[in-house]
Amino acid sequence: MAIANRISEQEYRELALNEPDFRWELWDGVLVEKPLMSMKHEDVASYLGYLLQNQLDRGVYRVHINGGRTRYTSRNYYIPDVVVIPAAFVLPVMSDPRSLDAFAEPLPLVVEVWSRTTGDYDIAAKLPAYRERGDLEIWFIHPYERTLTAWRRQPDGSYAEEVYRGGMVAVTSLPDVTIDFDALLDG
Repeated sequence: MAIANRISEQEYRELALNEPDFRWELWDGVLVEKPLMSMKHEDVASYLGYLLQNQLDRGVYRVHINGGRTRYTSRNYYIPDVVVIPAAFVLPVMSDPRSLDAFAEPLPLVVEVWSRTTGDYDIAAKLPAYRERGDLEIWFIHPYERTLTAWRRQPDGSYAEEVYRGGMVAVTSLPDVTIDFDALLDG
């Protein structure tokens, strides 16, 4: 039987800052390196980040691709494939070289793109954690099945789910932002 070594939140934050060449996540206190992804996965995440950046005011929002972390609990830090972060969360700590790109506050948009290596974990652990965090909009893109599932937080705290198979998709948590899903997958 394998025994996992658990580390503290402080140890995680130090390691994440001191080893910038690795994309460390924390899964129930266990340090896990986010694996490399397929070309299609990286292309979809990068292009989505580009499309979002082109529609958002950098003074109001920042878009991070495989870099921004969501803090679910002191034992769980996840790195979404794409995340939109209010600049008000980033700017006050930007000049501190010891600040970790990690946010406990609900974020406007958190996106995971399916991959062979992390898809099951994303569905079982990360997506429910994003909902429990209260993130405003959560997307799960499956580039091979050509689906985008969006969960949007409702005023009562519940989430409405919608599945897209193409066309224009509005990011309802961001002002006047739409993504051409067909172009995202075929671009």
